Amino acid sequence: MEDEVDRLVAAWRRERPDLDVEPLEVLSRVSRLARHLDRARRLAFAEHQLEPWEFDVLTALRRAGTPYQLSPGQLLTQTLVTSGTMTNRIDRLAKKGLVERLPDPSDRRGVLVRLTDTGRDRADQALAGLLEQERAILGELSRTQRAELAGLLRQLTAPFDNIPG
Repeated sequence: MEDEVDRLVAAWRRERPDLDVEPLEVLSRVSRLARHLDRARRLAFAEHQLEPWEFDVLTALRRAGTPYQLSPGQLLTQTLVTSGTMTNRIDRLAKKGLVERLPDPSDRRGVLVRLTDTGRDRADQALAGLLEQERAILGELSRTQRAELAGLLRQLTAPFDNIPG
């Protein structure tokens, strides 16, 4: 079975035989797959009236476990955004009734962000929808192939995830 990347690689090999274009065979496919996944994610979230960034914040809180709360700093670490961006996101989610700000009992100047029951329900429903979309994307692969692919991709992503700072 031939795909668009095969055609792209063949064209580069023809036009630039002096270059080793082998990385394109893997990374162009990863890039194309990422675009398809982004579309699937947006669709799954839109069905639950969420933007991707909203899902990211809500599910970070949901994964924290009961009582589903984190400090803004912990949310920054998990969602990889600036403090100004996070403040804006928390404000917008609070206006929608999906999170609430509470005083931090261990720091008089600090706050905690807690998932509301509505926020938890919305995150849970959106996650179920996302998993359905992702299963469809992976549907052509056997369980063994999915595990193998996950391991190979982990080898590529782990160095980026373990960079200090």
